[in-house]
Amino acid sequence: MSLKDKIIITGLTDQGLVRDHNEDSIGSDPNLGLVVLADGMGGHKGGEVASALAVDTILSELSREIPEIETGETDASTGYSLESMAIERAIKQANSVIFNAAQNNAQYEGMGTTVVVVLFYDNRLTVAHVGDSRLYRMRNGRMEQMTRDHTLLQELVDRGFYTPEEAQKSMNKNLVTRAVGVNENVDVDLLEDFAAVNDTYLLCSDGLSDMIDDKLIEDTLLNYRDNMDRIAKELIHQAKQHGGKDNVSALLARPVKSFPANGGWLSKIFDLFS
Repeated sequence: MSLKDKIIITGLTDQGLVRDHNEDSIGSDPNLGLVVLADGMGGHKGGEVASALAVDTILSELSREIPEIETGETDASTGYSLESMAIERAIKQANSVIFNAAQNNAQYEGMGTTVVVVLFYDNRLTVAHVGDSRLYRMRNGRMEQMTRDHTLLQELVDRGFYTPEEAQKSMNKNLVTRAVGVNENVDVDLLEDFAAVNDTYLLCSDGLSDMIDDKLIEDTLLNYRDNMDRIAKELIHQAKQHGGKDNVSALLARPVKSFPANGGWLSKIFDLFS
């Protein structure tokens, strides 16, 4: 079942005001209900290469795997859906591709990337992420962060050395503790949840979340909720207004119709009232 008419997807990526090139990459497959964002790091254009490899590999792997999955089945060893396990495999494949590319090309040594992936299926979603790119959800007028940053600063917050407010003002936000492609293996965080019609999901690089606080992000999502393209443009604008010190990307997805997996009479009733 194509989700193209059931989920609105839009996004922008921008170089910002300081960097001389853009190391962020975004991508989507509207038919699969799939969105991917990556923020690269590395040597001479290494980050740009790493983020592009991550997005391209994940989209390619999942476009091959997801249509073959029997939705509703779970993995016996983990309890996660087969969709979630496919996403984890795709990210690990991206890790191998980037790691091997760096090993074989001296100018890309040490390159890597964050990644956040969201896949919608059967009125559910799976979130997978590595690094400090984030996923926010706006539901019923309230925004929440669905991912937890893989950073040294977040670990210090978790241990009580900083409050979240102090962390927002810290100069050491960008020391990631986990990234795709830096090491031979990578751990991927997975989250499964229900998806509701008119939820708004925002994937963003730290070039957005470091420049503007959550309250301004939330206000922007609320103020322009009827225009997804305007939300993306306004978020990029606000990040640049507040310094634009990094590349900045905003990728949004919003279910506008129910999308149960079975295509029978129940699915058609859901569609009529969504």
